[in-house]
Amino acid sequence: MIAVLQCLVIDCPAPAALAAFYRSVLGGEVDRPDGRWALGEAWSTLHTPGGLVLCFQGVAEYRPPTWPGSERPQQSHLDLAVRDLAAAEERVLAAGATLLDAGEGDRSWRVYADPAGHPFCLVRH
Repeated sequence: MIAVLQCLVIDCPAPAALAAFYRSVLGGEVDRPDGRWALGEAWSTLHTPGGLVLCFQGVAEYRPPTWPGSERPQQSHLDLAVRDLAAAEERVLAAGATLLDAGEGDRSWRVYADPAGHPFCLVRH
């Protein structure tokens, strides 16, 4: 092993707002004091209950990825496991997500965009 994953950093136009969105989806604590980084207008964090830290970095001229097109590729996305896909969809949409792809038939996953336009999937498990 060479390293330990410290956090996942996500570029966005409004770090605190995106951290709050993901807290509504994943739970956890926004902007908990942590000696590894300084919090501020251009940096917000979410310490999730499972231990992963998501960091949100402000980018002045942020342009969201296009999905499913590749004009501005997504480069990465989150897959979030849920028990009830329909109930989870209702909650993420109420929190500010946008449905991008509902799939067809009984597909076990759907694609959404967070408020900054990053694609993420809810996956039934």
